[in-house]
Amino acid sequence: MNKKTKWILLLIVAMTMLLGVLGAQEAAEPAAEAASGGTKNLAEFIFGTGMVKWFIDGGWAMWPILFVALYGLAYVIWKFIALVYGKINLNSFLGTLVPMLQAKKYDEAVAFAAKTRGPVAAIVHAGMQKASSGVDAVEKAMENAAMIEMSYLEKGFVEMSSAITLAPMLGFLGTVAGMIEAFDAIAAARAVDATIVATGIKIALITTEAGLIVAIPVQFFYNVFTTIVDGLVIDMQRASEKVVETLIETR
Repeated sequence: MNKKTKWILLLIVAMTMLLGVLGAQEAAEPAAEAASGGTKNLAEFIFGTGMVKWFIDGGWAMWPILFVALYGLAYVIWKFIALVYGKINLNSFLGTLVPMLQAKKYDEAVAFAAKTRGPVAAIVHAGMQKASSGVDAVEKAMENAAMIEMSYLEKGFVEMSSAITLAPMLGFLGTVAGMIEAFDAIAAARAVDATIVATGIKIALITTEAGLIVAIPVQFFYNVFTTIVDGLVIDMQRASEKVVETLIETR
């Protein structure tokens, strides 16, 4: 079972548990309702009464949307930290590395690349370990290392894309369910009351709003991170070309 399958199963189990909790709350005894009231009061204290009321009015669909929001936020934070950690000043790095290569101090170059963070230093380190085997070996080692680093750089994008897609879809599902309930209420009232119609539609649209509120920021950070990764790929290419060029000039 691969990691993606495990994540999908985890998401299904979590959503099932959330729905089970909701069902259990509806059938809870007065003591459980009192405990729920305490939780509600705590949530109102932290997020405000209006936010809690908005969440409750949205109905059951707000829970899976909340889970997707936390899921997407976790990957946004993780990806931000990973990319910030991996970004280095390329000119400064090459300014220190190139003189070592020109002086054929390959061991020092390997040590310098090893203690420098990020994918650029990682591919240079892989190449310098093959410096004694010739330029072709260095170039091949850096190409292989670049492929590995690219796979690391692409991690997290699938998960963020899933959050971007799932949040609005869950919102639309909640809206459809809410509209069905609203029309049931209208049918039960046996009269067309503007208040009933407006209230039902308003509540139904809350989940769509929530889904978009989750998806839009995650999409924004997805685009920002894609741009940063593109920049890192260019830096990796520039560094590898500079290393090969310097080795050819000094051999």
